Amino acid sequence: MMQDAAVSITWVSSADAIPAEIWEQCFPPLLEGRWWYAALERSGLEDQFSFLYALLTRADVPIGIAPAFLMNVPIDIISPPPLARLMRSIGTYFPRLRYLKTFFIGSPCSDEGAVGLISGVRLRDVAAVIQDAACERARVAGASAIVWKDFPGNAAAELDVLRKERSLFKLVSYPGTIVPRLGGSFNGYLKTLTSAKRNNLKRKLKRSRAMGELESSVIQHPEEPVLTEFYDLFWQTYQNSKTKFERLTPDFFRLIARQTVSYFILLRVPETGKLIAGMLCFRVGSRVINKFIGIDYAFVKDWYLYFRLWETAMEWATMGGASELQSGQTGYSAKLDLGHRLVPLTNYCMHRNPFLHRLFAMAARYISWSTLDDDLKLHVLAHRKNQSIIVRQGGREGTGSDHM
Repeated sequence: MMQDAAVSITWVSSADAIPAEIWEQCFPPLLEGRWWYAALERSGLEDQFSFLYALLTRADVPIGIAPAFLMNVPIDIISPPPLARLMRSIGTYFPRLRYLKTFFIGSPCSDEGAVGLISGVRLRDVAAVIQDAACERARVAGASAIVWKDFPGNAAAELDVLRKERSLFKLVSYPGTIVPRLGGSFNGYLKTLTSAKRNNLKRKLKRSRAMGELESSVIQHPEEPVLTEFYDLFWQTYQNSKTKFERLTPDFFRLIARQTVSYFILLRVPETGKLIAGMLCFRVGSRVINKFIGIDYAFVKDWYLYFRLWETAMEWATMGGASELQSGQTGYSAKLDLGHRLVPLTNYCMHRNPFLHRLFAMAARYISWSTLDDDLKLHVLAHRKNQSIIVRQGGREGTGSDHM
């Protein structure tokens, strides 16, 4: 236990060690709650993550929960391309140098980092306390770095106190994606798109239907055979992904399928019943979270399965009264075509070795959306070009930035 002023922190290793009512106070919708963290703990991910939770109390009254985890991070994932190639080469001969044991505050699989606090408690007022406790816990665990992972908007701004009080540095992360207005129906959603994007989506859906009809369904609590089909497609998609993060197990999908927030959107070939595409979504309050997808890559060409899934998901979400749809990180080209807005996410980082801390802080200045992802690079370049045209038309020169 660590204590600073009137705030104390106790670490526990299970979400169930914290009473459900405290989770409900600290992680209400639109956040993923105890059900999410408990499923991750029990999914056989021990070779990738170790989970922890900081319970914050004041005068013995719980005021917050900070989920955390330990992970060996491949340095090449977050490095600029030239450095990433160098680290991969070095890692061939010295594998330990390719990984950095890191203590994260946040969730390994959530779209955004969150510290849950009761009403009236500000993140900026407890951030340094959490950081000090995390530093000590990282030291005991042998972790070299501490990272506040993927914090958005106001939360990231409140964490700026850590730069001043604890010398942490900021690191750009893969942005999240969200459709903030659904339009009340699929046709209403189409009207929120630009004419170019709307026509592009209609054209892809038309081409897909020309390939063949598909049977769509949205189900909860699928049986084991369906979960096996879904996982096989998920694994195909994971294997074909350019950027790989967590490696989920069949047990995770079995556990998460029991939750009332979980919905499986499925596309089958009517003649055979073969599942060829699926999407796992969570309905959390007025938000739908498009969490994981699976695609049969034998049907990729001209079938545009992702867009057929999206059509079914949007029809289901709007019929249920959802006001926004969050789709997470990566796969940006398709998401931008579908009208998603990029949500800047920020990491706050510290290396326990002062020299390496300064070195990583310098390297962080050269990491941007453009260095993280090729689709983002194209988006940034297009934005800069458009901004430059607009500015020149206004009579002066200028360009945009990586954060828009």
